[in-house]
Amino acid sequence: MGWPLAVSAGLMERSPRALFAALGPLSVGHLLATLLMLLPFALLLVLAKWQHQISTFASLLLIAFGMFRLLNRRHPRALARIPPAQLGLWSFAIALAHGAALMLVPIYLGLCQAFALDTGHEAAGALMGANLGMAVLVAIIHVVAMIAAGGSMAWAVYRYLGLKFVSRSWFNLEAGWAASLILVGVAALAFNLAD
Repeated sequence: MGWPLAVSAGLMERSPRALFAALGPLSVGHLLATLLMLLPFALLLVLAKWQHQISTFASLLLIAFGMFRLLNRRHPRALARIPPAQLGLWSFAIALAHGAALMLVPIYLGLCQAFALDTGHEAAGALMGANLGMAVLVAIIHVVAMIAAGGSMAWAVYRYLGLKFVSRSWFNLEAGWAASLILVGVAALAFNLAD
Protein backbone atom coordinates (compact mmCIF):
# COMPACT_ATOMS: atom_id res chain seq x y z
CA MET A 1 0.00 0.00 0.00
CA GLY A 2 3.02 2.32 0.23
CA TRP A 3 3.98 2.38 -3.43
CA PRO A 4 1.74 5.39 -4.21
CA LEU A 5 3.73 7.36 -1.62
CA ALA A 6 6.95 6.39 -3.39
CA VAL A 7 5.41 7.66 -6.64
CA SER A 8 4.37 10.86 -4.85
CA ALA A 9 7.88 11.38 -3.47
CA GLY A 10 9.33 10.94 -6.96
CA LEU A 11 6.81 13.29 -8.53
CA MET A 12 7.18 15.96 -5.82
CA GLU A 13 10.98 15.94 -6.12
CA ARG A 14 10.85 15.38 -9.90
CA SER A 15 13.44 12.67 -9.45
CA PRO A 16 13.47 8.88 -9.63
CA ARG A 17 16.04 8.98 -6.81
CA ALA A 18 13.36 10.30 -4.46
CA LEU A 19 11.10 7.40 -5.45
CA PHE A 20 13.79 4.83 -4.68
CA ALA A 21 14.81 6.68 -1.50
CA ALA A 22 11.21 6.38 -0.27
CA LEU A 23 11.35 2.58 -0.57
CA GLY A 24 13.91 2.34 2.27
CA PRO A 25 11.77 3.90 5.01
CA LEU A 26 8.72 2.02 3.70
CA SER A 27 10.67 -1.26 4.02
CA VAL A 28 11.85 -0.49 7.55
CA GLY A 29 8.39 0.48 8.77
CA HIS A 30 6.78 -2.58 7.22
CA LEU A 31 9.48 -4.90 8.60
CA LEU A 32 9.06 -3.49 12.12
CA ALA A 33 5.28 -3.91 11.95
CA THR A 34 5.65 -7.46 10.67
CA LEU A 35 8.10 -8.37 13.43
CA LEU A 36 5.84 -6.74 16.02
CA MET A 37 3.08 -9.12 14.91
CA LEU A 38 5.19 -12.26 14.42
CA LEU A 39 7.50 -12.21 17.44
CA PRO A 40 4.80 -12.49 20.11
CA PHE A 41 3.37 -15.50 18.29
CA ALA A 42 6.88 -16.96 18.02
CA LEU A 43 7.16 -16.74 21.80
CA LEU A 44 3.73 -18.31 22.20
CA LEU A 45 4.83 -21.36 20.24
CA VAL A 46 6.86 -22.45 23.24
CA LEU A 47 3.47 -23.48 24.58
CA ALA A 48 3.28 -26.16 21.89
CA LYS A 49 0.50 -28.14 23.52
CA TRP A 50 -1.77 -25.19 22.66
CA GLN A 51 -0.39 -24.68 19.16
CA HIS A 52 -3.55 -25.90 17.41
CA GLN A 53 -5.74 -23.52 19.42
CA ILE A 54 -3.34 -20.61 18.87
CA SER A 55 -3.31 -21.25 15.10
CA THR A 56 -7.10 -21.44 15.01
CA PHE A 57 -7.37 -18.18 16.98
CA ALA A 58 -4.88 -16.42 14.67
CA SER A 59 -6.87 -17.55 11.61
CA LEU A 60 -10.17 -16.42 13.13
CA LEU A 61 -8.59 -13.11 14.15
CA LEU A 62 -7.44 -12.55 10.57
CA ILE A 63 -10.90 -13.39 9.19
CA ALA A 64 -12.55 -11.03 11.71
CA PHE A 65 -10.13 -8.22 10.88
CA GLY A 66 -10.73 -8.74 7.15
CA MET A 67 -14.50 -8.55 7.72
CA PHE A 68 -14.01 -5.38 9.77
CA ARG A 69 -11.93 -3.80 6.96
CA LEU A 70 -14.55 -4.87 4.42
CA LEU A 71 -17.37 -3.24 6.38
CA ASN A 72 -15.41 -0.17 7.55
CA ARG A 73 -14.03 1.32 4.35
CA ARG A 74 -13.21 4.77 5.68
CA HIS A 75 -9.71 5.78 4.74
CA PRO A 76 -8.27 8.91 6.35
CA ARG A 77 -7.30 11.52 3.73
CA ALA A 78 -4.52 12.80 5.99
CA LEU A 79 -2.55 9.65 5.22
CA ALA A 80 -2.20 10.63 1.57
CA ARG A 81 0.42 13.35 2.11
CA ILE A 82 3.29 11.99 4.11
CA PRO A 83 6.64 13.83 4.22
CA PRO A 84 9.58 11.58 3.22
CA ALA A 85 11.02 11.77 6.75
CA GLN A 86 7.89 10.08 8.13
CA LEU A 87 7.51 7.26 5.58
CA GLY A 88 8.95 4.63 7.94
CA LEU A 89 6.47 5.55 10.67
CA TRP A 90 3.62 5.60 8.14
CA SER A 91 4.62 2.18 6.78
CA PHE A 92 4.74 0.76 10.32
CA ALA A 93 1.32 2.16 11.25
CA ILE A 94 -0.38 1.13 8.00
CA ALA A 95 1.06 -2.40 8.06
CA LEU A 96 -0.58 -2.75 11.49
CA ALA A 97 -3.81 -0.91 10.67
CA HIS A 98 -4.41 -2.68 7.35
CA GLY A 99 -3.52 -6.13 8.69
CA ALA A 100 -0.54 -6.77 6.39
CA ALA A 101 1.55 -7.94 9.31
CA LEU A 102 -1.34 -9.90 10.80
CA MET A 103 -1.81 -11.75 7.51
CA LEU A 104 1.52 -13.52 8.01
CA VAL A 105 0.71 -14.93 11.46
CA PRO A 106 -1.33 -17.99 10.35
CA ILE A 107 1.21 -18.75 7.62
CA TYR A 108 4.08 -18.44 10.08
CA LEU A 109 2.35 -20.64 12.64
CA GLY A 110 1.91 -23.31 9.98
CA LEU A 111 5.65 -23.22 9.21
CA CYS A 112 6.59 -23.68 12.88
CA GLN A 113 4.91 -26.95 13.78
CA ALA A 114 6.21 -28.30 17.09
CA PHE A 115 6.62 -32.06 17.08
CA ALA A 116 8.68 -33.10 20.10
CA LEU A 117 8.30 -30.94 23.17
CA ASP A 118 7.97 -33.79 25.62
CA THR A 119 11.78 -34.04 25.94
CA GLY A 120 11.85 -31.25 28.49
CA HIS A 121 12.82 -27.63 28.85
CA GLU A 122 15.86 -27.92 26.56
CA ALA A 123 13.60 -28.79 23.65
CA ALA A 124 11.36 -25.83 24.49
CA GLY A 125 14.34 -23.49 24.45
CA ALA A 126 15.56 -24.87 21.12
CA LEU A 127 12.07 -24.57 19.65
CA MET A 128 11.77 -20.98 20.79
CA GLY A 129 15.12 -20.11 19.19
CA ALA A 130 14.17 -21.80 15.92
CA ASN A 131 10.78 -20.10 15.88
CA LEU A 132 12.28 -16.65 16.47
CA GLY A 133 14.62 -17.26 13.56
CA MET A 134 11.70 -18.40 11.40
CA ALA A 135 9.70 -15.29 12.40
CA VAL A 136 12.54 -13.02 11.32
CA LEU A 137 13.02 -14.99 8.08
CA VAL A 138 9.29 -14.84 7.23
CA ALA A 139 9.23 -11.09 7.97
CA ILE A 140 12.29 -10.39 5.81
CA ILE A 141 11.05 -12.49 2.87
CA HIS A 142 7.67 -10.75 3.07
CA VAL A 143 9.21 -7.27 3.10
CA VAL A 144 11.56 -8.06 0.19
CA ALA A 145 8.61 -9.35 -1.89
CA MET A 146 6.45 -6.36 -0.87
CA ILE A 147 9.13 -3.80 -1.78
CA ALA A 148 9.94 -5.56 -5.08
CA ALA A 149 6.27 -5.61 -6.15
CA GLY A 150 5.37 -2.18 -4.77
CA GLY A 151 8.60 -0.57 -5.97
CA SER A 152 8.04 -1.95 -9.48
CA MET A 153 4.50 -0.57 -9.52
CA ALA A 154 5.67 2.79 -8.18
CA TRP A 155 8.44 3.02 -10.79
CA ALA A 156 6.08 2.09 -13.65
CA VAL A 157 3.48 4.68 -12.60
CA TYR A 158 6.15 7.33 -12.00
CA ARG A 159 8.07 6.66 -15.21
CA TYR A 160 5.31 5.93 -17.70
CA LEU A 161 1.96 7.16 -16.40
CA GLY A 162 2.67 10.21 -14.21
CA LEU A 163 0.61 12.46 -11.99
CA LYS A 164 -2.36 12.81 -14.35
CA PHE A 165 -2.93 9.06 -14.29
CA VAL A 166 -2.69 8.93 -10.49
CA SER A 167 -5.09 11.86 -9.96
CA ARG A 168 -7.63 10.61 -12.53
CA SER A 169 -7.58 6.94 -11.75
CA TRP A 170 -7.11 6.82 -8.01
CA PHE A 171 -9.13 3.96 -6.64
CA ASN A 172 -9.75 2.53 -3.21
CA LEU A 173 -8.04 -0.81 -2.65
CA GLU A 174 -9.77 -1.43 0.67
CA ALA A 175 -12.32 -4.02 -0.52
CA GLY A 176 -9.70 -6.06 -2.37
CA TRP A 177 -7.36 -5.90 0.59
CA ALA A 178 -10.10 -6.92 3.05
CA ALA A 179 -11.06 -9.84 0.80
CA SER A 180 -7.43 -11.00 0.66
CA LEU A 181 -7.22 -10.92 4.48
CA ILE A 182 -10.37 -13.02 4.73
CA LEU A 183 -9.13 -15.44 2.05
CA VAL A 184 -5.77 -16.02 3.78
CA GLY A 185 -7.54 -16.45 7.14
CA VAL A 186 -9.99 -18.99 5.72
CA ALA A 187 -7.18 -20.91 3.97
CA ALA A 188 -5.08 -20.96 7.16
CA LEU A 189 -8.09 -22.09 9.20
CA ALA A 190 -8.87 -24.86 6.71
CA PHE A 191 -5.26 -26.13 6.81
CA ASN A 192 -5.24 -25.90 10.61
CA LEU A 193 -8.49 -27.84 10.98
CA ALA A 194 -7.28 -30.46 8.49
CA ASP A 195 -4.35 -31.36 10.84
